[in-house]
Amino acid sequence: MAGVEVRNVNQPDEKRSFADKGEGGLTTIGGHPVLYGTFQPGWRWSECVKTVVNTDSCQMAHVGYAVSGRMTIKMNDGTQKTIAKGMSYTIPPGHDGWVEGSEPFVGIEVMSADQYAKPR
Repeated sequence: MAGVEVRNVNQPDEKRSFADKGEGGLTTIGGHPVLYGTFQPGWRWSECVKTVVNTDSCQMAHVGYAVSGRMTIKMNDGTQKTIAKGMSYTIPPGHDGWVEGSEPFVGIEVMSADQYAKPR
């Protein structure tokens, strides 16, 4: 049986920049990737990540938890939802997203974390 493993999100294995509007720290723990992302006001996927991954919309599936702030997700079909502090979420591929308001959105992602904002 494996022992307990503890990692500090402030000491990630890898950092990824979200243009000049935030960054994500990728930590692998127990063989599972976890992304601790900070998205600044003005961040929008289609402006800050699209050019890195070269897709028309985000093609990652996400499962995560909102630590602070608010982010709105708009699916390719027009469906729109806002994620706020304290909410867990799942987002299928085919969407755009942006930070709402003047507070950074901080989220912890546990699905697709190792592939998010990774150049293709």
